[in-house]
Amino acid sequence: MGTPAASQEEILVNRAQQGDRGAFGELIGIHYTGVTQVVYHLCGNTQVAQDAAQETFLRAWQHLPSYRHQGTLRSWLYRIAVNAALDMLRRESRLIAEHVDELPLADENPGPEAALVADERATLVQQAVNALPSASRAVLVLREYQGMSYQEIATTLDIPVGTVMSRLNYARSQLRARLEPQLELVEVENG
Repeated sequence: MGTPAASQEEILVNRAQQGDRGAFGELIGIHYTGVTQVVYHLCGNTQVAQDAAQETFLRAWQHLPSYRHQGTLRSWLYRIAVNAALDMLRRESRLIAEHVDELPLADENPGPEAALVADERATLVQQAVNALPSASRAVLVLREYQGMSYQEIATTLDIPVGTVMSRLNYARSQLRARLEPQLELVEVENG
């Protein structure tokens, strides 16, 4: 039996499938932040992320009549979001790495030097994430930034759980290999 929130969401989905734009607007309100975070962490660019989020919800509206309540609406939307983000990235000639506020790399009340180090770290991390192959990047973002389980990621991306684990392991090892020397250099230069 579903939770009250899940049943409310199902009611909204059913209403939206019948053409109720207000119900779909409520669904957007529920899922906008998560979708935007997914595409931002895939793209590393605020403007591209906003465009990809809009594209996600446009595609979701267009395909909502075919949505069959298999898995969660969140997984279905995140699958669309990952595809929209990757499509946007293909169209972009280059990526612009921006500051990532969501990364817990800074102290609560950092001084100017600590803030500089945190900004440099955040930029390095986002650049390293952007350098991953898109399949590994999608798994990493869904796991680390959205906190999805392996099964949820597998459902979202329509891949086996073993593939999720393999891609996540690959992404983490690539990040570690890329970031360890650079983060040590940032510490030495600013410490």
